[in-house]
Amino acid sequence: MNTRRNFLKASGTLAVGSIMLPQLSQAAKSPKRQVGLQLYTVRKEMLEDAAGTLQQLASLGYKEIESAKSEKGNYYGLQPKEIKKITQDLGMRLISGHVRIDNDWQRSVDAAAEAGQPYLICSSMASDAATIENYQRTADQFTKAAEDCKKVNIVFGHHNHESEFEKVDGQVLYDILLERTDPQLVKMELDLGWVIASGNDPLKYFNKYPGRFPLWHLKDMNLVKKQSTEFGKGGVNIAEMFKNESKSGMKHFFVEQEEYTTTPMDALKYNYDYLKKNKFI
Repeated sequence: MNTRRNFLKASGTLAVGSIMLPQLSQAAKSPKRQVGLQLYTVRKEMLEDAAGTLQQLASLGYKEIESAKSEKGNYYGLQPKEIKKITQDLGMRLISGHVRIDNDWQRSVDAAAEAGQPYLICSSMASDAATIENYQRTADQFTKAAEDCKKVNIVFGHHNHESEFEKVDGQVLYDILLERTDPQLVKMELDLGWVIASGNDPLKYFNKYPGRFPLWHLKDMNLVKKQSTEFGKGGVNIAEMFKNESKSGMKHFFVEQEEYTTTPMDALKYNYDYLKKNKFI
């Protein structure tokens, strides 16, 4: 027979459950995204004080980092093991790096392996010639570069600008890179701002080439001036991008801003707060 104690105990359990279920449901819906940053955003600061700049970025909440080759090398004067330790000590992680496929290519691959980063990205093509033949050659070059990376357990990818979306004989040149390379071997880091500035829609690429874009540059753009700006001030629908991240195959995104209305650090605080306020993170 149920006693009052048993009844109250059962009722209390149900009450707690009814309170917890919405919370659990909400938690399940909360994004688990770590906010990344392309260090080109703070290129001057990194060259002046790499360790101090990384500390400032960590204090703002940035957790993942993508480097960019500079006049001081791939890591702004730091050695691969140095930047790995500094970021780890700050609770950050070096995810990727922008380099060129040049005479230092193998050195870049070896350094990326030493730094422990899982991705290595070609930031610009060897030739900007807007020809089908050049893009075919480049695609073959990407395949070879990706094979080099795979040997040390690194994923190779390409970062676009606006020029890749020119058309020749009715064909979008960027599509040649996608169609002529193995999707399991060559990945793409889609710069959302430049795709939209070129008059194209990232969602069409997510649908046509699902899972091909594990990395993003999350960048808002003033589409009149074709310049980057703070989140929410340009023409990139960030909410719509995140709604389609699973189609993209996005695993990491990096905030990038190349022009500023204030200082780089102020802009980065604004962008982080925007992501948090809008519950993207």
